[in-house]
Amino acid sequence: MPVAFVLINTEIGSESDVLQTLKDVEGVIEAYAVYGVYDVVAKITADTMDKLKEIVTWHVRRLDKVRSTLTMIVVEEPSGS
Repeated sequence: MPVAFVLINTEIGSESDVLQTLKDVEGVIEAYAVYGVYDVVAKITADTMDKLKEIVTWHVRRLDKVRSTLTMIVVEEPSGS
């Protein structure tokens, strides 16, 4: 099952709005506001790589108040998961 971590930059002051909206997006299994270069980190999973790409492209990157994203697709989950 494909998994990705998406690092998100939001418009200033809109971190909590984006975080709340993300939690309703299909495939987002975890999302956190963070300090540092990025404002929000989301963990996304899907049944296929195509579905994962669709979620990131059409449902995360296009959210209102999202300025930019960096997507890191997990190569391999650790054993025992």
